[in-house]
Amino acid sequence: MNGGATTTWRLVSLSPLPAWALGLLTVLVLAGVVLAVLGLRREPSKLRRRLLLALRLLAGAMALFFVLEPGLRQLAQVRVKNRVAVLVDRSASMGFPVRADGQTRAAAAAEALDRFAPGLDALRDRYQVEVLGFSPELAPVSAEALRTPGTGSRTDLMAALRALKATDTGGSRKLAGAVLLSDGADNAELQSGLQPRQQDELGALGFPVSTVRVGEPALIDLAVENVKVDDFAFVRNAVSVELELHARGLRGRDVPVVLQREGLTIGTRTVHVDQNDQRTQVSFTFTPDQTGRFVYTVGAPVFPGEAVVENNSRSFVLKVIRDRVRVLLVVGRPSWDERFLRGLLRQDPNVDLVSFYILRTSSDDTQTRNPERELSLIPFPMEEIFDTKLHTFDVVVFQNFGYAEPALSIASYERNLEQYVSGGGALLVIGGDHAFGEGRAAYPVLDRALPVDPSGTPAVAEPFKIKLTPEGLRNPVMRVQTAESGTQTSWDELPPASGLNVVRVKQGATVLLAHPTLKVDGQPAPVLALWDHGRGRAMAMMTDDSWTWAFTARRTGEQNRHYDRFWTNALRWLVRDPDLTSLQISADPPTVEPGHPVGAVVTARQPDYQAAASAEVRVDLFSLAERKVLQSRVVSAGPDGVARVTFDPVPPGAYKLRATAKLNGKELGVADDAVAVRSVGPEMADASVRTELLADVARATGGRAYELPMGGFPDAPLLDPPLIEVGRSKDAPLWDRWGWLVALAVLLGAEWFLRRRFGYI
Repeated sequence: MNGGATTTWRLVSLSPLPAWALGLLTVLVLAGVVLAVLGLRREPSKLRRRLLLALRLLAGAMALFFVLEPGLRQLAQVRVKNRVAVLVDRSASMGFPVRADGQTRAAAAAEALDRFAPGLDALRDRYQVEVLGFSPELAPVSAEALRTPGTGSRTDLMAALRALKATDTGGSRKLAGAVLLSDGADNAELQSGLQPRQQDELGALGFPVSTVRVGEPALIDLAVENVKVDDFAFVRNAVSVELELHARGLRGRDVPVVLQREGLTIGTRTVHVDQNDQRTQVSFTFTPDQTGRFVYTVGAPVFPGEAVVENNSRSFVLKVIRDRVRVLLVVGRPSWDERFLRGLLRQDPNVDLVSFYILRTSSDDTQTRNPERELSLIPFPMEEIFDTKLHTFDVVVFQNFGYAEPALSIASYERNLEQYVSGGGALLVIGGDHAFGEGRAAYPVLDRALPVDPSGTPAVAEPFKIKLTPEGLRNPVMRVQTAESGTQTSWDELPPASGLNVVRVKQGATVLLAHPTLKVDGQPAPVLALWDHGRGRAMAMMTDDSWTWAFTARRTGEQNRHYDRFWTNALRWLVRDPDLTSLQISADPPTVEPGHPVGAVVTARQPDYQAAASAEVRVDLFSLAERKVLQSRVVSAGPDGVARVTFDPVPPGAYKLRATAKLNGKELGVADDAVAVRSVGPEMADASVRTELLADVARATGGRAYELPMGGFPDAPLLDPPLIEVGRSKDAPLWDRWGWLVALAVLLGAEWFLRRRFGYI
């Protein structure tokens, strides 16, 4: 622990007088000498004056000698062995080759330590030498372990140096310096270089850090780095993806960069490489055409001799949502119901409304010369809307619309409408004298998409109180208050409806509102019914009195909230808002690091939105590259309807998670989500060797920067170990020798004799 004891001698004063007394006596002696010197100013002979002056100065010095009582003090001292730390990078990037087809950087660092051994042994005479690995945590490391690449997922030089500083507790643990062997591929705090704040922190470490660069910077490598894209995007809105293409050793090459969505090419860019080490900003702009979560991949080709091939592509997950719900509203006749619903949709910033009105029919105007002329407020572009543009709408609303006459009939387009719904669209039909009733045209194909069938019974014109069904109480569409009790009270307080289109509910449809007494096929006549049709959804409202709900007074004093909340919920359900679907699956997390398991969380609900406790949930992990299911898991949902599954690690790429659920043999639905497994983590994404960063670290701490290969341990600057006095001291007086007293007497006698001889009194 110590560097060996040594003996030293020190001149000290052994006088028992206090320091102030010694100081005073010293001043008096000096004053006497000065006065004696002044008394010789009138001596005409320079020789006599100089001789007397010398004798008086010597006498003064002898007097001061006896006042201070000088002596020699014998001291025993030891030199403390401070610490020298050798830090070796143990992160995964040390597995990259030093040069193409060469040994790994970890192996090169291990060989360097072997060559450093004689120099380290020589240092051990004065210092404690420690060899530590960091990734970024510090830990002792053996020589054998150094020959294999580390597994650390991050290179964090600042964290390693902070951890080393924390061990500097002073005394025998004080650091004299450090030597750091690394490739400098920092992907943490120093990723963007050394900033002023880090420079100040490094300067305050209190010991020099010398760096040794491991690896050659001249590698062939192509890397897709710094992909920047928002976590979500809006459907039918432009999305920008920005990235940095880092090309090393590929000067003069043209590099194609491709953006793909789950195997489908979205865009291609070509980058010309003009320099040996070049970073090029590349951007893509595209417009997603459907909602959901998708895996996108940015990739570049692999060139011969590349140090790392896994960093040539980067995958990310993008969630596409609606910024605005595009609604087509077709109204058969102006009414208060139409006016309130249209006003609500127009003022909603999340709704993009396109509406058409039928103000009159040909029977209303006998003077119309062209009976085929369309009779809406503006010309009704049937073909454009229900053929070429139908897919651009999220919801189609028919409000009291169902004309049979050719100029206004949609009979030619009902197949398009049915296919639109089954393919993922949404249809809302609202009652009135032209809907569901006798005045309505027969649309047998479109009727397949609706949750109700005409019953052949005339409409009811007597007022009645609408009844909320048990299924409606649990359904989020009807949730106009936070608590169930509040929701029930709100629906109970609605004013009576003035009429009802009498229909028959289909098997599999859910009735949310019903007539309190009227029966159809033994069941309460439905007022509001909905269901899923294929991939889409449909809702039917058999009354045109919902506008009266806007006038329902709330106990809190609020107005119109019941009406607004209901129709907002209805639109959210129609467009499959994730919060309102009966089966949901979420990748946990959506982007997975290489070698990590793939997780998913599934939430299952019954058709009435009760938690599907104990439901049988099956989740498939589907590879989009291989177009097949790689793994499947079957679990039971908990009491809250939630099931969690974990899949074994899979190769990098794009995957889909597909969930299905059953309860008592009945299907609860299908849901899917996307997950991206990264080809490399941040540590392995960049094979570069950062010479400048290592030099900056050394410069900020007062150390030196070196590069491998080296013949031996570098002559790195180190702080000298301090000397500490230990043991007892021994004093030897110098003033009590008889010779000093004789010398003083001789000096005084000689001066007296000469002064008398020269004529002084």
